[in-house]
Amino acid sequence: MKGIVVQFRRGRHRIHERHYLLDLGCSTREEAGKLVGKHVTWKSVAGKVINGKVSSAHGNKGLVRAIFETGLPGQAVTMDVEVK
Repeated sequence: MKGIVVQFRRGRHRIHERHYLLDLGCSTREEAGKLVGKHVTWKSVAGKVINGKVSSAHGNKGLVRAIFETGLPGQAVTMDVEVK
């Protein structure tokens, strides 16, 4: 299953460096909730792999939050991720 990195998880004053919002093609919060606990992999163009895990649903439109081992670079926004 493929998805897209939408944005950093952020507030008004703070960006959570390891937390990201992902669009995995779900349309409701219930569908997104079924993906909690799945492993996510991001691959850079150079071949570097960073693993993460879906932690919870985000909002009512089907986005999910994922926590990665280390922070992704800024170029990762709008790039693909793979859900296992």
